[in-house]
Amino acid sequence: MKKILSTILFVLIACTITQPETAVAGTRTVNGAGGSFPYPIYAKWAYLYNRETDVRINYQSIGSGGGIRQVKAKSVDFGASDAPLKADDLKASGLIQFPMVVGGVVPVINLPGVAAGELKLTPALLSDIFLGKITRWNDDALKKANPEVHLPEKEITVVHRSDGSGTTWIFSNYLDKAAPAWHEKVGFGKALQWPAGIGGKGNEGVAAYVKRIGGAIGYVEYAYALQNRMTHVALRNRAGVFVEPTGKTFQAAAANADWAGAEGFYLVLTDQPGEESWPITGASFILLHKEQNDGAKAAVLLKFFDWCYRKGQTAAGELHYIPMPENVVSLVEKTWSEELRAGGQPVWP
Repeated sequence: MKKILSTILFVLIACTITQPETAVAGTRTVNGAGGSFPYPIYAKWAYLYNRETDVRINYQSIGSGGGIRQVKAKSVDFGASDAPLKADDLKASGLIQFPMVVGGVVPVINLPGVAAGELKLTPALLSDIFLGKITRWNDDALKKANPEVHLPEKEITVVHRSDGSGTTWIFSNYLDKAAPAWHEKVGFGKALQWPAGIGGKGNEGVAAYVKRIGGAIGYVEYAYALQNRMTHVALRNRAGVFVEPTGKTFQAAAANADWAGAEGFYLVLTDQPGEESWPITGASFILLHKEQNDGAKAAVLLKFFDWCYRKGQTAAGELHYIPMPENVVSLVEKTWSEELRAGGQPVWP
């Protein structure tokens, strides 16, 4: 684990440095921006692919909202969002989208003496904490749900995202489905009017606040919880079973995903059925313009994504992301060949 974490730390630093496009003869540089939810795996893929090919993929973790805005403005070559765009929005913007990986969003706490997975929360309890209705860890409702856990008389500090965020979209979409009080008072989206708490920018910012503030609770992509050695909670899923976040429980949530029937690959994986399903599971999506200005650069980018699908599974698994199955990859690459053009000519294969 130490080796993996040190490698990722190096990658996260290295892949934020913009390289000149002509730095190495024959090298092409491609720029992307978007969600911090997939940043750990995109950064590691970029690092590994650069070692094989000298192609540089510069990905900036600015939040899904920023990634959508930048790709629409054509200021980056690709955008990444954890909140999928609906077909009408894609059409109006001249975009296509496709899923790259599946991962999980996890509530994390800073509560000394409480081990990972020891604190059990129902959707109603999680909702009431983030609504600001439950304000102390020794609240009777929390103690009743966790009779074997020592819960201190300590104030709860809620930490949420301050930027437009696909991680927030996934987290709030889950609460909107599973907790009626949240649905009535807040709803879901990339940016919310938060009833309580403080905001951090990116998964990185939320993780930093939770680690620093005793009694804090926040939500981050699972790789950030692993990298920062954070304490996650167990959640009661739709089947009524308390589960913890793992590759197995993310896979269980994604098992019945009908990508073939999803228009524009619009599919939401929160609150899925199944006894093993982690309830806050989501996919990360890539956004591209259908009409590419530079066919050669577009081909370079698609070769990278193809490599990620076909050779990046091990790296994804090490960070507890779930790669797309072969049948989904085939659907995606069929979309590339049918819809992506440069000067009227296909850019794939």
